[in-house]
Amino acid sequence: MYAVFQLSDRQYKAEVGDSFLVEKLPADAGQQIMLDEVLLVADGEGVQVGTPLVAGARVKATVLAHEKGPKIHIFKYRPKQRYRVRKGHRQNYTRLRVDEIVV
Repeated sequence: MYAVFQLSDRQYKAEVGDSFLVEKLPADAGQQIMLDEVLLVADGEGVQVGTPLVAGARVKATVLAHEKGPKIHIFKYRPKQRYRVRKGHRQNYTRLRVDEIVV
């Protein structure tokens, strides 16, 4: 059984036991959260597609940790102008583990 849900304008495919990174959520580590925007639920027998959401479907997940992604280097350069700017960025993420898919 798997579900496709939407969280902060991105869609994720989740099965029970999966862990994945999402954009940072305001939740503490160990806290259980409910994800209500379920777009599709599929089990061995059939597929339920929402219009746009599947009614009554939820994904229960546990926040495992807050992490940072890899560092991205930004370098701006204009030749013959003596213009060089070097910056870096690390995005904050939240690692979730799917506990249950409720239909």
